[in-house]
Amino acid sequence: MRHRTPVQVTGAQSLVLALEALEVDTVFGIPGGAILPAYDPLMDSSSVRHVLVRHEQGAGHAAQGYASATGKVGVCMATSGPGATNLVTPLLDAHMDSVPMVAITGQVGSASIGTDAFQEADIRGISMPITKHNYLVTDPAKIPQALAEAFHIASTGRPGPVLVDITKDALQASTTFSWPPTFELPGYHPVTRPHHKQIREAARLMRTSRRPIFYVGGGVIRAEAHEDLRRLVELTGIPVVTTLMARGAFPDSHPLHLGMPGMHGSVAAVTGLQKADLLITLGARFDDRVTGQLSTFAPGAAVIHADIDPAEIGKNRVADVPIVGDAKEVIRDLIDTIKADQAAGDVADYAEWVATATGWKATYPVGYVHDDETTIAPQAVIERLGELVGPDAIYCAGVGQHQMWSSQFIRYERPRQWLNSGGAGTMGYSVPAAMGAKAGDPDRVVWAIDGDGCFQMTNQELATCVVNDIPIKVAIINNSSLGMVRQWQTLFYNERYSNTDLHTSHDQIRIPDFVKLAEAYGCVGLRCDDPAKIDETIQAAMEINDRPVVVDFVVSRDAMVWPMVPAGVSNDEIQIAKGMAPNWSDDE
Repeated sequence: MRHRTPVQVTGAQSLVLALEALEVDTVFGIPGGAILPAYDPLMDSSSVRHVLVRHEQGAGHAAQGYASATGKVGVCMATSGPGATNLVTPLLDAHMDSVPMVAITGQVGSASIGTDAFQEADIRGISMPITKHNYLVTDPAKIPQALAEAFHIASTGRPGPVLVDITKDALQASTTFSWPPTFELPGYHPVTRPHHKQIREAARLMRTSRRPIFYVGGGVIRAEAHEDLRRLVELTGIPVVTTLMARGAFPDSHPLHLGMPGMHGSVAAVTGLQKADLLITLGARFDDRVTGQLSTFAPGAAVIHADIDPAEIGKNRVADVPIVGDAKEVIRDLIDTIKADQAAGDVADYAEWVATATGWKATYPVGYVHDDETTIAPQAVIERLGELVGPDAIYCAGVGQHQMWSSQFIRYERPRQWLNSGGAGTMGYSVPAAMGAKAGDPDRVVWAIDGDGCFQMTNQELATCVVNDIPIKVAIINNSSLGMVRQWQTLFYNERYSNTDLHTSHDQIRIPDFVKLAEAYGCVGLRCDDPAKIDETIQAAMEINDRPVVVDFVVSRDAMVWPMVPAGVSNDEIQIAKGMAPNWSDDE
């Protein structure tokens, strides 16, 4: 950070100067009364680009997409009251998925706080449970310090969202700006270096186990530890599973990768965790979607749990070896310790276990059956998209069936290739997050893979993309339904389809017509309803790079996501299709 000599400015100018000093290049937001003083000096900034979104939720998700694609802190801005409360969903989403984000909101004048003034909302109180930290700034002299602290907190330790709420009178008042500000955070000292004794014990357990498995979560990506992870896996020869949030942390093409665990995980990944005698858990949190019925999860396994957030360790599953620390530091220390053990002749042999686990992968690959040649299988669209576009692109999914198919049928070879809403499961995430990802990494192709339900929640951000020259591509997996809910209604509610028909593509009804909608926004609209034309449609979309492209893939509404572990039951009850389970062997 460059030092700045003191200068007399308004609080609003101080805010913009702080953003510049923090090297922020993009802010997503919408002006309004309380934040308006900040927008005047923002217009004069030569280094901070403001992207005017069409809804504050879009601003928040765009900041998430920017952060997830680049690893930098994403920034969004909104006014008081409804502007600020519209950020609540992306704040929750970022909090659940450990995304570094700073939200700046305007607040009514400090003298009006607590009077139910026009557009007043206690956004600090509202957001307290879903932010890593938040501020109410009423003194213009405190603006630089609050911003500096917010960026530090958002990006260190376990990343997360921080909200800075600034009163209108603080933005309008005169103050002195200098940089960098001094600050102390006496209660905030994230532990990044793991304890050597715990590393030694973890290495001992790994050496003495016979069926170990790496259970890898999104923390490995946040810590930029993917290359170190690969070194550790290849050093030990232990198989790996990567959670929904960790797709790309370890290459799908690697022979030791068993796939994704969880409710819709691969048989090999789910079975690997269940049959393991040791879970080496790195940056994962034993989420209910992974564990299924917690009391029956990995019943014979000891647990090494490494996480930078001590609150996660032991929260859901007791850890035999708890390790608090940054994933990169933990993995590097494990590598050094295991190398020393191997040099001393202590070399573990997992050949039998690897053969068994990779055997499950070969016997029960993730696949699908689609017998109707007249309709498109949604899995085929997503599989071909991944094959034709390749791993250099960024894929950003909404939430539902298309999200699970995207996690299953696209091969992820690098981190930050896959963006999605994991913990919160936010419909409407995809389009604005893809916009943010493309703004942050403009040289990559960015595909938003969305459902017809999700798309209708935030598609107004296509206008933002057109006006701001952010040419994302959108693949709508259009089954004319709230697909995942419909799947549950099929399986668990006797096919009573209550309020899940969206009328977007079937029975000759298109409400709305997505191609016309795309064209109304200034995008290119394409439609594919012929299985034979999937490839040429994707290739046509890939050839258009001067504006956004929206492709309406009209797919079968009866396709389901398999494998599946129904909610609340043991992972031992995984099904590979309706009424079909793998053959578990008791002697494995």
